[in-house]
Amino acid sequence: MQTVADLITTARDTDAPLFVSSGGAADHSYESFLTTTWKAGNLLRHYGVRPGDSVAVAVGPNEPGADDQPGRMGVTPTPLLAVIGGLLAGGSVDLDPVTAVDAKVLVAPAAWIERYTPGPGTKPIAYGADATDPTVAQLERESWSENPVAPPVELDPMTTAFGGSDPHTHGDLLVETRRIVADYDFDSDTRVGLAAPMTPAVFVAGVLAPIMAGGTIVLGQAEQSPRVDVLVGSAPDGTDVQRIDPSTVLPGHNG
Repeated sequence: MQTVADLITTARDTDAPLFVSSGGAADHSYESFLTTTWKAGNLLRHYGVRPGDSVAVAVGPNEPGADDQPGRMGVTPTPLLAVIGGLLAGGSVDLDPVTAVDAKVLVAPAAWIERYTPGPGTKPIAYGADATDPTVAQLERESWSENPVAPPVELDPMTTAFGGSDPHTHGDLLVETRRIVADYDFDSDTRVGLAAPMTPAVFVAGVLAPIMAGGTIVLGQAEQSPRVDVLVGSAPDGTDVQRIDPSTVLPGHNG
C-alpha cells in the first residue's frame, strides 16, 4: 500500500460503518462512500483534473449557516468526496483556497461559491445544493452518474497530495497514517471525532487513520454525537476522551 488510492481500494470491503452522526443523518458504509470517491475522482477528471493539477476544496457543511467558517466539517462527509476524489485523480489538493482561485476546479458549498472568483481555467463545482449560476456543476448529482471504478491514474508515493508552501506526498500521508494507527491503538472499534478545521494533518489523523484501521468517523459536535473514543483537535470541557493534537501530526511539516 503506497498511495491513498491503494488505501481506498483495500478499505472498500470493510464490514463497518465509515461515517456516523447524531440521528443517523450521515451514516455511510465503507463500500458506499469509498465507491463514491471513485466516482468523484472520475468526475474531476471529466472537468480536466490531471496529475499535478490543483484542486481547491472549501470544506464546510452542506448548508452552512451564518456562523460557519470554511474548514469545519458539518454533519455530512460530502466535502471529503472532493478531497479524496481529487487525490485519486492525481490532483494536489488545496484545503484553504484564497478568494481568487487559480486551480483546475473549485469545490465549495453552493452557499459559498460566490465568495470565490474562479480563474479563467477554473471550473466551479458546488455541493449540498444547486448554485444559482447554471454554469456551476453539482458534485453529488454529477458524481452519481460516473463510473464506479477507480480513476485510471498512475500514482506513486512521490505524487503530491497537498501542495502549497508545505507539500505532502501520498507516501508522506501513508507513513504518518500508519504511525497514528499504531501510536493511538486504532482498530475496528475505534470511533474518531473531528474537532478541528480540515488540514492535511487533520485529514491524516481524522480520516485516513480510521479508514486504515477499519474504524468509524463520527461527524457533528462531540457532545451531541454517538460515542467518540478519539478526538482530533481540542476536546470540549468535561470530555474524557483521548485527543490527538494536529500540530503533532506530519512531524517535520506544518500540518
